[in-house]
Amino acid sequence: MPKLKSHSGTKDRVRFTKNGKARVRRSGRNHFLQKKSAATKRKLAGLQTLGSTNAKTLKLRLGA
Repeated sequence: MPKLKSHSGTKDRVRFTKNGKARVRRSGRNHFLQKKSAATKRKLAGLQTLGSTNAKTLKLRLGA
């Protein structure tokens, strides 16, 4: 059976910490920013840590 390819979209969007937690960008920061409050935009800044179940799924998609 051949090797599985890693999922390219996931590879570009996810980073893992040393402890194995997945860090992804929050959604909602691309457009329609004028109607969102400054507080909302600040909350959407930075990276979001995903739970262990999602991190496990992402690692499988990356072939790790």
